[in-house]
Amino acid sequence: MRTRRHFIATSAAAAVAALGASPGALAQVASAGDYPSRPIRFYAGFPPGGVADIVARIIAQPLSTRLGQPVLVDNRSGAGGAIAVDTVAKAPPDGYTVGFGVSGALTSSVTLNPKLPYDPRRDIEPVSTVVMNPIVLVVPADSGINNLKEFIAAAKSSPTRFNYGTPGPGTAMNLAGELLKELTGIQMSHVPYKGSSPAATDLLGGHLKAAIIDYTTAKPHIQSGRLRALGQTAATRSAVAPDIPTIAEAGVPGYEFNSWFGLVMPAGTPPAILARVHKELDAVLRDPAVRQQLIEAGSDPAPSTPEAMRSRIAREIGMTAKLIKDANITLQQ
Repeated sequence: MRTRRHFIATSAAAAVAALGASPGALAQVASAGDYPSRPIRFYAGFPPGGVADIVARIIAQPLSTRLGQPVLVDNRSGAGGAIAVDTVAKAPPDGYTVGFGVSGALTSSVTLNPKLPYDPRRDIEPVSTVVMNPIVLVVPADSGINNLKEFIAAAKSSPTRFNYGTPGPGTAMNLAGELLKELTGIQMSHVPYKGSSPAATDLLGGHLKAAIIDYTTAKPHIQSGRLRALGQTAATRSAVAPDIPTIAEAGVPGYEFNSWFGLVMPAGTPPAILARVHKELDAVLRDPAVRQQLIEAGSDPAPSTPEAMRSRIAREIGMTAKLIKDANITLQQ
């Protein structure tokens, strides 16, 4: 006599055959249908209190509501965000591990770190970009430099005395500076710091000619009138800083360098789970209340398709590799 168990097993086998799939694929479909059934671990690559952590927590709560399970932010800081991405890359592809990857850990690190333990083109699945983070070129307000064209002229007139500070070698800000040098022909010495704040402090103290730092750090000094912003590095003006022109607008056509955060999952995550997470994240990022929170935190909401994020990663790996090699940038600078 046929048992209920025999009937279920036979039906499952028939479904597998009909789909032309393996039993493992059927198991993935079943698990995707139940997803999520337990809390999701959300790895952020920087310490609590920083921009990455703040943005991660802003989106985690509404994402948890939409998914019907807790989304738990876990700070795995270090190596410029690479530790968090590596944690995701090595996790089971079951949908319960997601990562909040900073652009550098997904692009420039491929060239900067020959021992990078993962390949973002192979070991992770892009879900969506989340936010763009404005970067600005700033000079002291009393420098006599009023705009980007005057800055370029000043740098060309005294190349041996011109320097610029950034949060460190290989950062988005350092690469943005090297791109500016490449497209304008100016010469500037790079002075690396351990963060945007110390670079801003030395700029205000007269030890630097310029700095390329995140807008959040520069904002109070710009508003107080002590620093002047000459341009922001993205292709379009940020909603966070709409009065600051892009560097392309200010006189360097074609200039674009972005700093961003994106959501990733382990390679091999079932497509149905990826689609569910993307759908709910996209809805979160388009919610007016969430968008306002992100802008107030200093970041521009930037939802995308997984395919667009994958293309961005590939494009920026190539672009940053050229900049790094041409400028001979190493993490030990």
